[in-house]
Order: sequence, then C-alpha cells, then structure tokens
Amino acid sequence: MEIGVAGLRAELKRWLDEARAGEEVIITDRGVAVARLIGVDATPILQQLEDEGVVRLPRNTMRPKASELRRVPASRPVSELVSQQRD
Repeated sequence: MEIGVAGLRAELKRWLDEARAGEEVIITDRGVAVARLIGVDATPILQQLEDEGVVRLPRNTMRPKASELRRVPASRPVSELVSQQRD
C-alpha cells in the first residue's frame, strides 16, 4: 500500500493503525518511494526469547542480600592483591 507525504500528514492516525494491523505502508515523495512504515512487535525481548525457547527465566527471583554475607578481611590493599593475581 502506498501513500504520499501529504496524505500521510493528513491521515497519520489511519496509516499508523494500518501498520499496527500488519500492513506495510510505503511512503512516497513525488512518486518516489522514500520510506516504509511497518508495525513493531512491542513484546519485551526477554519474553520473546522465552517464547522461542532460547532462554528460560529463573524460577526463584529472590536475590541474596550482601548484608547477610560475612566480609572477609583483607591483609593488604585490594589493589595490591589484584596486581599480584594479574602477575
């Protein structure tokens, strides 16, 4: 389906509804195609991937709190320990 720029401006809502319904709308400027208007799948990407079986969402959404963990005292500055591990 094709529509000129002037027609698109005059009836933008109608053409957006067409695209949302799955129709591809070609926008022309003086008879030359310049753009394509298509609908967008607004489903969140994680939901799409789960539906396709690519990922599985966690069953337990509870995350451990850092306040429940015991801190390990460092014998030296952390930067020295990191440098030592890199060597």
